[in-house]
Amino acid sequence: MPRELRFCRNCGYRLGEGSAEYTETVRFQNGGPAVLPGKSSASYGLSGGPLGPAATRHLGKRRKRMSGMAWMFLGLLIFFIAAAGFTALVSPIRRAVHIENTPAAPPRSYVGVNSFDTAEGGVTFDTVDAPGSPADKAGLVGGDIITSFDGQRVQTDDEIMDLLGRTEIGKTVDVVFLRDGEQKTTKLTTVSKAEFERLGKEFRNRPEGRGLFGYDDGNSERVPIAGTKTFGVRLDEVHQSRPADLAGIKEGDIVTEFGGIPIRTPEELSWRVRRALPYSTVTVVVMRSGEKLDIPVKMGKQ
Repeated sequence: MPRELRFCRNCGYRLGEGSAEYTETVRFQNGGPAVLPGKSSASYGLSGGPLGPAATRHLGKRRKRMSGMAWMFLGLLIFFIAAAGFTALVSPIRRAVHIENTPAAPPRSYVGVNSFDTAEGGVTFDTVDAPGSPADKAGLVGGDIITSFDGQRVQTDDEIMDLLGRTEIGKTVDVVFLRDGEQKTTKLTTVSKAEFERLGKEFRNRPEGRGLFGYDDGNSERVPIAGTKTFGVRLDEVHQSRPADLAGIKEGDIVTEFGGIPIRTPEELSWRVRRALPYSTVTVVVMRSGEKLDIPVKMGKQ
């Protein structure tokens, strides 16, 4: 065999030459890569030179081996999957322990009004809710300003709510309030939330139904009575052929009493109308052009 064509059986390189020398001398002899007999093109390098058995085995190993970045990505993926599974397992247990260990809020007393708002001199409310509630029995009405509760001065809605939270359910307390600029005192016995809700449900399910007056309660306004410290509710829309209209109530009339109850807010008037027994006769006091009128109204039914 000519010297220039002798190769090493172990590495596949031409004897006495490296891979670069072989590439230059053999690759371009016939204008293209030279492939030795019995060798496949897979045994040659990118430059066309043949790779020996050891180099070929090394290339196979590198093809099968994952890179460092791939291992890092796989590790992070496994970590996040494990963390998500652990969180899903532990979170319900933590929530259950938190709920179990959180002390329940102590029950507070209820007086039976819709809500409290801070007002000048104390706290006020819009309406007394259900018939028979503590505020109803005590003679309070929407628009009253409570200045003292159980001997404690109150000036904000937060203060009255704090007092209700510390007042024993069923306790009778003194309530000092202002109405039309005059100070008054009454006694009130608090109830539980369950009792307050029972009173409301009992009224809603009353077999007699609710009263009908015949005005647009969304089109009424709290207004002052000229020359006095009293407020009333002006009716801006009276429905034709309804009880109020048939009784002689007119648009622009200012209602100051309904069935003997002082009316100082639109919400209180609306509730008193609903509480009136259908087909009963209720005396309504109105101010019209500075004149006070007592008008009996036979109620309808909603």
